[in-house]
Amino acid sequence: MIKKIKELTKDVAIYGISTIIGRFLGFLLVPFYTNVISTKDFGIYSNVYAYLAFFGIVFIYGMDAAFMKYASFSRLNDKKIIFSTSYFFVLISTLLLSLLLYFAQMPLISLMEIPSEYSNLYYYLIFILLFDTLALVPFGNLRLERRAAKFTTIKLANIIINLSLNFILVLHFKLGIEAIFIANLIASAFSFAALTPDIFKMITFKIDKEMLKKMLYFGLPYLPASIASTIVQVIDRPVVLALTDSSTLGIYQANYKLGIFMMLFVSMFQQAWQPFFLNNAKEKNAKEIFAKILTLFILVSSLIWIVLTLFVEDFARIELLPGKSIIGKEYLSGISIVPIILLGYLFNGIYYNFQAGIYIEEKTKYFPVVTGAGAAVNVIVNIFLIPLLGIIGAALATLASYIVMASLLYFFSQKYYKIDYEYAKLAKTLAVVFTTGILYYYLYYQIGLNLTYKLIILFGFVSALLALKVVQKSEIIKLCKLLFRIE
Repeated sequence: MIKKIKELTKDVAIYGISTIIGRFLGFLLVPFYTNVISTKDFGIYSNVYAYLAFFGIVFIYGMDAAFMKYASFSRLNDKKIIFSTSYFFVLISTLLLSLLLYFAQMPLISLMEIPSEYSNLYYYLIFILLFDTLALVPFGNLRLERRAAKFTTIKLANIIINLSLNFILVLHFKLGIEAIFIANLIASAFSFAALTPDIFKMITFKIDKEMLKKMLYFGLPYLPASIASTIVQVIDRPVVLALTDSSTLGIYQANYKLGIFMMLFVSMFQQAWQPFFLNNAKEKNAKEIFAKILTLFILVSSLIWIVLTLFVEDFARIELLPGKSIIGKEYLSGISIVPIILLGYLFNGIYYNFQAGIYIEEKTKYFPVVTGAGAAVNVIVNIFLIPLLGIIGAALATLASYIVMASLLYFFSQKYYKIDYEYAKLAKTLAVVFTTGILYYYLYYQIGLNLTYKLIILFGFVSALLALKVVQKSEIIKLCKLLFRIE
């Protein structure tokens, strides 16, 4: 048992590292883009990629998850049949959906608000979708076979190819945002090519109709929840574009990406959290541990939030080259959205905390309800607030959706797996966060924030947490012993 748990932890770490490194390396392109690409073009790119994320969910419709479920406990020959069944069906549906997108190009290009001079981006989108979708089931097979090294190698090679081609095609060949799509397409084609030997090794040229029915029955219910989850993440882009213009969207999206530092922390927590709560669910004091972890998560993420909130603008203005800052100067007008985006990620982390009870009690049927509500709130608040507050309204919509999702998941989780959280400490911490946020924006817009004001706010924030006795030193030591099995 211990050996299996260690194997799982090792694989989770490897997959998590590849994801986190990928996201961080992707962020490194933001300083590059914002210094060589106009706000208008950056907005067009951001909008097309929002649709790319949405179509990606539709193209796979949960079949990768279905393959992993039914292949995980099968013998090799049966596994090959399951692989072939899922892969051939995905191949056929992907080709049909790609053709559908091709023949529906005129209305879809108009719906997506792609300018006529950039209509060729639509064709890149189709081919990227095709290669990415055809790689998902083979990637799932690598995970099932615990071939984490190959999985990570292909993923990281994809990222390096993408990054390298971005620099070459933009700087040398002057291709503008078209270079972003060409680089992505070549990187996606590489991943598919690298997986081809594994595909042929597993293919048996046989489709099991009964197995296909089971897989569709299992996979298709993933579609609504996945679509809702994707809407929460990307719907702000087309809405901002529809209610403003591509230049405003470019400014919004460039500053949104500065939330990556909180997002990386939340992602690392999520990678460690799920195996931790599953492995410790039967511990005598499991609920006490989970309650304490939420308190510490909110405390640590709040400290990250205040530091990033106060100093992210100084970071963004650092000059890498004469006249070239980390975020291009024409984009810095949107820096005020960053604290709100960071707070949204904080509540996303709280949402992950509340997943424990749902998974332990196997009540995952509530996820579509929760993500659907989050998506609806995101759309409604965007439409209502963007005309009033501009991109601040879009950022608030993101925050509102994550608060709603965390609240609903708390409700459902407590219904089946009640945990007595440290409500007083949680309330105190969040009260300090929101109070500081209000003070920050008041000073930001009324008199501006120099270094002295920022240091005073930081000192006041930490002092308030200490004065309210949110966490004790002895409790931190106790939790560390539990987490690291220190005697």
